Amino acid sequence: MDFGFILSSAAGEIFSPTTAAYALAALGLAVHFGYSGLLNFGQAGFMAVGAYGFAISTLSFGVPFFAGLLIAVVCSVLFALILGIPTLRLRADYLAIVTIAAAEIVRYVVTTNQLTSVTGSANGLAAFEGGFYSMNPFPEGNYLGMNNRDFFIRVIGWGLVVVCCVIVWLLMRSPWGRVLKGIREDENAVRSLGKNVYAYKMQALVIGGIVGALAGMVFTLPRGAVQPANYGTELTFFLWTCLLLGGMATVLGPVIGAMIFWVVLSLTQGILYGLIESGAVTWLTTVQAGQLRYILVGIALMLLMIFRPQGVFGNKKELAFA
Repeated sequence: MDFGFILSSAAGEIFSPTTAAYALAALGLAVHFGYSGLLNFGQAGFMAVGAYGFAISTLSFGVPFFAGLLIAVVCSVLFALILGIPTLRLRADYLAIVTIAAAEIVRYVVTTNQLTSVTGSANGLAAFEGGFYSMNPFPEGNYLGMNNRDFFIRVIGWGLVVVCCVIVWLLMRSPWGRVLKGIREDENAVRSLGKNVYAYKMQALVIGGIVGALAGMVFTLPRGAVQPANYGTELTFFLWTCLLLGGMATVLGPVIGAMIFWVVLSLTQGILYGLIESGAVTWLTTVQAGQLRYILVGIALMLLMIFRPQGVFGNKKELAFA
């Protein structure tokens, strides 16, 4: 078993585009739940809306990259309004039910055969990333062991993570952010001070949804394809894992949580596959090993919740509202 290769592969996941996408989406969840107390179980839906909004506008209407980006953002805002208008005046569990159902509705709608010409049905859409890579300023060559396309998407993905983290940090330090934290703790007390709790919740839902839509674009651009199977309910639960690993009401927590999540997944998969290939483990197949790694990560998350429920960067005081 080549431990050097396993460790290098795991280390490569730290700054992969997929990790950046997970970090962005988990940051959006931090805005929703960590800072606002909004129980969103449909972040995969926001990612799908962003990815499909960009892909469809590019392929069907031939819009340039930044126009497609704007359309994806507008679609995420509309999706947030559709979810928030009927639910944000009600208890938190209503939002949880609606968001998880809405994310599944989005996934089933894009797989409808009648929309194959627009969404690609179960096969998804491909070949829409040309406008993005046409802006690549890096010439052909080797960049830290990557080609210019891989290096470019990492620079853009992690640059976007940095920008969104700074924006969220500034927002949460502002009077607006302090109102959000007050709503999270006791929305009746905030309402008694004359604040429009409903409006603040809606704004938080929209902002977190926009970040999720951007994550959907970063998630799909390296693949050059968007497929509905990638936006199932398990994606949202993986994002919640990243959020809980790093800390719910922190800015850097979701980013570090995404890094830990993908490093641990890569390590467990590499070790299990290595044991199978070396013959040390004969009772396990590679397919079973792929499922077993999620079980091991789940056990690790359970232990984390027992011994450090606030996450790696979280504060125990932030658990008071949960």
